[in-house]
Amino acid sequence: MGAKLKVAGLLTLGAVAGALTTMQLTAIARNTYSPIPLEEMQQLARAFDILKSDYVEPVDEKKLINDALSGMVSGLDPHSQFFDKKSFKEFRESTTGKFVGVGIEIGMEDGVVKVVSPIEGSPAFRAGIKSGDLITKIDDTPVKGLGMEQAVKRMRGDPNTKVMLTVFRKTENRSFPITITREEIRVQSVRAKMVEPGYAWLRVTQFQERTIEDFSRKLEELYKQDPNIKGLVLDLRNDPGGLLEGAVALSAAFLPSDVVVVSTNGQIADSKFTYHASPDNYMRRGGVDPLKKLPAGVKTVPMVVLVNEGSASASEIVAGALQDHHRAVVMGAQTFGKGSVQTIRPLSAETALKITTARYYTPSGRSIQAKGIVPDVWLDETAEGNVFAALRMREADLEKHLVNGEEKNEAREKAREEARKKLEEQAEKIKDGTIKPLPEFGSGEDFQLSQALNRLKNRPVMVSKTMTERPLDTDAEH
Repeated sequence: MGAKLKVAGLLTLGAVAGALTTMQLTAIARNTYSPIPLEEMQQLARAFDILKSDYVEPVDEKKLINDALSGMVSGLDPHSQFFDKKSFKEFRESTTGKFVGVGIEIGMEDGVVKVVSPIEGSPAFRAGIKSGDLITKIDDTPVKGLGMEQAVKRMRGDPNTKVMLTVFRKTENRSFPITITREEIRVQSVRAKMVEPGYAWLRVTQFQERTIEDFSRKLEELYKQDPNIKGLVLDLRNDPGGLLEGAVALSAAFLPSDVVVVSTNGQIADSKFTYHASPDNYMRRGGVDPLKKLPAGVKTVPMVVLVNEGSASASEIVAGALQDHHRAVVMGAQTFGKGSVQTIRPLSAETALKITTARYYTPSGRSIQAKGIVPDVWLDETAEGNVFAALRMREADLEKHLVNGEEKNEAREKAREEARKKLEEQAEKIKDGTIKPLPEFGSGEDFQLSQALNRLKNRPVMVSKTMTERPLDTDAEH
């Protein structure tokens, strides 16, 4: 496979960015090419000339070419993409888990930015920003009306530059300004704790370059607190994916040596590969194996894997591998269904194409494309039922997604209409405050975590009475 960086889908600022991606940092020469359609290429050149000369205002030539590239690639499927200089830089930053900013994990509430958690040790953390704080202004710009992406862009910037945040703290019923100096932030992608004696919770929010090192360190710390852990909950809810090597390594931590974790298959040779639970497959860039020092008990500790509709790509690889090898019980909801493989092909030093080249398969040979991992035990989000599940988009909802099968599902359009109506009703309830936000994952109010613990203790589990497997979408229009 050469010197490649494998990446399994990232969910950045609410948009799905591709599953199982191969980033190849050197250009590849193909032995054979199909003949170039000269007539169509001449039409493209002619259209460029007409727009350049006849459009009502002068147009930027580079923008025209970039827009043409974007349209050509985005018309294929939801995950193929042209990266210009800026988006390619952002993509590469997202895989490292490093960026320049203030250091907060955020969401949106009533049109303003809500602080989910300040990242420990970050400028925001040191400045006293707290979970639950609402950011109403960024410098002189009101946040109301800005989307999350715009808000994030305004809070990010160059190192050592300052940004002033106006914060409303509900618990104190007051607003106040905080000036923060931006610096490089390293995202903490792993959280862990002993939720009660004998039972551990370990959450992976995204698979980044240092995730496995952090995962191994956190797991070692858990075993130092209790060398005889009776059960472990691996929480992959809302984990959008990330580096493939991370998914292979995390799976390998719990599986027997050298068993199959995931395989990929497509029409080019580079897309055909089987990954095993072996350092050779997850330590491709060298270094010391971070799993080497893990206690032996990790291989046999009873496990539950929590997933939901937001668990995608790399997290689906882990859930599928542990499920197929009967190493863990998968609980929660049917996952996102991101089972296609993208490859990064550089066009220049600063631009690239991300194109779909293959599908990936679980150890038993299942393709989860547009379907996802079906849990062994279905759980609602709360004891009262599901609140936000219908609001989450999955792979099968994306236009032009790859079809997994050949049979046409005639009931799909009706199901879509019903889903749209349900979304509108739920959105209104959230807006007027009828529905309260879900509790934080890992908290004492986390219903699904409590059910996972019940399963580990062989106690009764409140299984969902309404959730069922979502039918595979195979409409010909996709």
